[in-house]
Amino acid sequence: MSQRHHRQRHRKPRGRPLDGWLIVDKPSGIGSTEVVARVKRAFDAQKAGHGGTLDPLATGVLPVALGAATKTVPYVMDGTKWYRFTLRFGEARDTDDADGQVTATNEARPTDEAIRAALPSFTGDIMQVPPVYSAIKLGGERAYDLAREGHAVELQPRPARVDRFELEGRPDADHAVFLVESGKGVYMRSLARDLALALGTVGHIAALRRMRVGPFREEHAIPLDNLAASGDTPRSSPDLLLPVTTALADIPALALAEAEAARLGFGQAISLVELMGRVPDAADPDGGLVRAMAGERFVGLCRLESGLLKPERLMAAAPGGPVDEPPPTP
Repeated sequence: MSQRHHRQRHRKPRGRPLDGWLIVDKPSGIGSTEVVARVKRAFDAQKAGHGGTLDPLATGVLPVALGAATKTVPYVMDGTKWYRFTLRFGEARDTDDADGQVTATNEARPTDEAIRAALPSFTGDIMQVPPVYSAIKLGGERAYDLAREGHAVELQPRPARVDRFELEGRPDADHAVFLVESGKGVYMRSLARDLALALGTVGHIAALRRMRVGPFREEHAIPLDNLAASGDTPRSSPDLLLPVTTALADIPALALAEAEAARLGFGQAISLVELMGRVPDAADPDGGLVRAMAGERFVGLCRLESGLLKPERLMAAAPGGPVDEPPPTP
């Protein structure tokens, strides 16, 4: 290894080593990646990522993970999400939202009764074709890149879980407002597109707001404009950050002694016999997750498997032990 390469590998990361979650109320007209960059700059943070993409048109809850919180991003993305969207009937668009080009029109406008009758078909475990303009990879390239280059993009249906899909209001014949509660990987643009087609017309999303991601809700969210926009000196207070463990509030906690936490840090599994009486009743003994705690300190996430407590995602290693790397930012 060259000296130059050695120096690059061991160069001290720029910024402050901040750990925690900032829940941003994303404005329309800006991408999720740009929001993360602005938060990172405003806090002068070493590392940041987001817990679930929002389209540029969309507003609302965008959890931004700083430092060790990036390790918990996958668990946030698995959480329940709440949305409110406005469906515009009569115009299909290539992006399935108002940012795209009109590709078809239709004069048919469904009644409220017809809309409500169609909603059960889109509730529960469904199969859904993602929007052509999405980040799904085809042959190593993003679908939206291929679409922008003029290629025909065909995406296959994939499973989706919609727990709630309700008609909230009907401002006029052209528009309908819906509330949706969904699981991981459900595209609101696909729901809007497919519902309109099922009602004998075409449509797209005119407005979209996310109100919840896992444990993070609107009341936690801070408008992006409230943060320092730029500058060399960080002006955003770490007091705005929620603890890393906030993202894992729904995962049962398991109390460990420091010696047990150290063993996990070295990658060792612990027999559940040793933890008798401490394993929470809510934890699934057949592959369930627990939140390992040593006093008030969050040790990491562990899985119950084959009578053992196995480390899965640790926040820090025991002295001299291996350090777990965070997952890539989605």
